[in-house]
Amino acid sequence: MRETASVRGHLPDENPGFVGRRTELGRISAALAEHRLVTVTGVGGVGKTRLALRSAHRVAERFPDGAWWTDLTPLDGDRLLVALVADSVDLADHTPGMASTALCRRLAEDRLLLVLDSCEHLAGPCARLVADLLAAAPGLTVLATSRRPLGVEGERIVALDPLPPAGRDALELLRGAAGQDFPAAGPAGEICVRLEGIPLALELAAAQIRLQGAEAVRDQLGTRLDTPPGARFDLLAHTERVWPSRHQTLRAAIGWSHELCAPLERLLWARLSVFRGPFDLASALAVCSGGPLTHATLPEAFDGLVRSSVVRPPDASGRHRMLDTIRAYGATWLERTGETGTVADRHAAHFRGLARRADTEWLGARQLRWYRSVDAHHTDLRTALDRLLRTDPDAALDLVGSVAFAWSCRGRLREARDGLEQALLLSGSRGRARARALWALGVTLVLQGESGPAQDVSERCAREARYTEYEEALETERGDAPGPDPHPDPYAEAARPRPGDLTLDAAALAGLLALTTGRPMAAFVVVDHVLDAVPGGPADSAARLRCGLVRVFALTGLGRLAEARERALALRALCEQLDEHWTRTALEYQLALTGLLEGAPADAAGHARAMLEGTRSLGASLGVALGLDVLATALAAAGDGERAADVSGTGEAYWRSTGQPRRGLPGLRALREKYTDTARATIGEPAYEEIFLRALTGLPQDGLDRALRGSPQA
Repeated sequence: MRETASVRGHLPDENPGFVGRRTELGRISAALAEHRLVTVTGVGGVGKTRLALRSAHRVAERFPDGAWWTDLTPLDGDRLLVALVADSVDLADHTPGMASTALCRRLAEDRLLLVLDSCEHLAGPCARLVADLLAAAPGLTVLATSRRPLGVEGERIVALDPLPPAGRDALELLRGAAGQDFPAAGPAGEICVRLEGIPLALELAAAQIRLQGAEAVRDQLGTRLDTPPGARFDLLAHTERVWPSRHQTLRAAIGWSHELCAPLERLLWARLSVFRGPFDLASALAVCSGGPLTHATLPEAFDGLVRSSVVRPPDASGRHRMLDTIRAYGATWLERTGETGTVADRHAAHFRGLARRADTEWLGARQLRWYRSVDAHHTDLRTALDRLLRTDPDAALDLVGSVAFAWSCRGRLREARDGLEQALLLSGSRGRARARALWALGVTLVLQGESGPAQDVSERCAREARYTEYEEALETERGDAPGPDPHPDPYAEAARPRPGDLTLDAAALAGLLALTTGRPMAAFVVVDHVLDAVPGGPADSAARLRCGLVRVFALTGLGRLAEARERALALRALCEQLDEHWTRTALEYQLALTGLLEGAPADAAGHARAMLEGTRSLGASLGVALGLDVLATALAAAGDGERAADVSGTGEAYWRSTGQPRRGLPGLRALREKYTDTARATIGEPAYEEIFLRALTGLPQDGLDRALRGSPQA
């Protein structure tokens, strides 16, 4: 779930430079009132995304369950289409079945607007998905943008023309983008006419006006556009047959902007096309440096592209992006330079290095920073993984094994499982990368509730751990010098792995599986044995800490509550000392459960709120759902039926966002049922249901805020 918001849904902020389009806004608003699928079509650069975003903001109040935005430009193929759409509607899908099934179930009873932006490169898959969703969710309305219609039955098409070239709106857009107040008659008006009112072309011209003045730009465009069409700009030959003359005008405008760039700016433009989503300057330096583009010259070239409006100014997080049409032009030039594969490999190597660094520094004060970095660079990590799956499966296994656990914690279980299974299938390597990937896959399967496949993977993980550590021990005994690392880290030198960490993680996985299937003794035996057998202290590695966590939960399940609490408090103190977040949050859950079992509901509520603070900072919907269940049970046990009902209703909303029915450790389920009945009896069934349903249908983020504050609904 996202951070607290004042409205249901999620729409990006609007572009402050939006002008005109009053007629089109009215047409889309009317179409959305009568049709369940409305597609805005038009050429690249005509303003489809801006218009759809403005329209969605204007009509959002019509939809009780909000308006939700999905940007499809990062996808290179349809394999993760459903996962991306699910993530955009806050469905952290933990279900193991067909991907679209959980999404259909998530939307089935909602009345919401789903915006799918930039569908043209996935028109067929988008059409099939939209048809399935509309059939399953009677209250769903879809607003799509695409260069061509989707072809779904009942689709209403709104064809978007450029702004009237000689009209007021085109001139107003040029004025706003250039930051100058031009008269209607003169060079600015001529520029609007020459560029046929195409918004993207006008923005590129405005950037040059800021640098050269309107008269110079008018004269240059006159020279450019008066040449024969075949001599203008042929690199972006689109197959669409929509307004071919305007394609020529836009191609000419982009080509003209390209010609005005300095040579290093043109080279950087081409290389930046490898980024399918937002990027920062540090990533651009790492991926695009080489030859004349050095760490000294690249920042200046980068600033030049920003001034020219080729690269968008930084957003609130300091990240830039290129519009898809401009990125596609850069990609064509990159291909002409013969660097497409080289830059793609450099991009993949950089983000594999980032993944390894994040995995290495998981334990300690930088954990939260790296967790958020993996989330922020998700599109790049997926792009790198897709590249490596085609070119270097062993490196792909290394990358996905490094980030899959963080993806699973974030709720991206389908992506984690998909990447892990593909890499394990394609890579034939043995050793640490394979053992780590098997461990991450096992955790993912446990979180999806697939105990059978998880058991098989757990056994494979244990065998791979034994094999790897045995081979490493033989090398040490022979005194063999280690060979070159097959996966050198270009980002930072990884810390040397500790002997026994693979065995510890394999044991933690086996213990986790035993806990979730109601076998606490089996969980205790496996982790206790390994912790005794592998030398080291509890803070020596993340794997040892995970084993210690499983042992604490096993002790709780066995009823050894005093011992469980003592070990949990000791581990929590250690996590606080290390500034470690993930294990600390899980320990708060265990301490809350122990408090309930010991008849101390006030203590349990305090630990549950601490857990919720941690899971919210990690963006873990499943963790929030589990924490709300513990808190609701603690409140009910304390006799506070009204707040218990409120928190329980909010918990149900979060459970629905995972695509799963309520679940948790067996001990908590029994306590929750017991004390929920007590709360219903205390305040009466009608009152409990009214509060529960109000929380369930309200904003989940608001309910979470109330739970953390300890205040009931107003």
